[in-house]
Amino acid sequence: MLAPVDVKEPWTPAQATDRIRHIARGAFDLSYKNHAQEQLQERELIAGDVIYLLQNGFVYTEAEEATREPYWKYTMQCKTPNSKNREVRVVVIPDWKRKGIKLVTVMWADEPMVKK
Repeated sequence: MLAPVDVKEPWTPAQATDRIRHIARGAFDLSYKNHAQEQLQERELIAGDVIYLLQNGFVYTEAEEATREPYWKYTMQCKTPNSKNREVRVVVIPDWKRKGIKLVTVMWADEPMVKK
């Protein structure tokens, strides 16, 4: 698999899908906000579900600015092995240069998104 070329963010949904999948299919650093860890436990999901989603999911919406420049947040979703046929949605902040992904939150795709 060829690496996607370096493209300035924010990425389009298709670019974000390709780049997040590319990061997740190699050696990468996955970090979690405490909130995301709590959400995983509440939904009885595991880290393997997150990795599966990052490797196979889709970004359908435009990016949002993260609180720290130059980073952007992307929402990605798909069904995972332990999601009991429900779609899981995550909000992530990818770091293309360092090959890292920060997991901000985890929810069921059929739950309304709540902004804080």
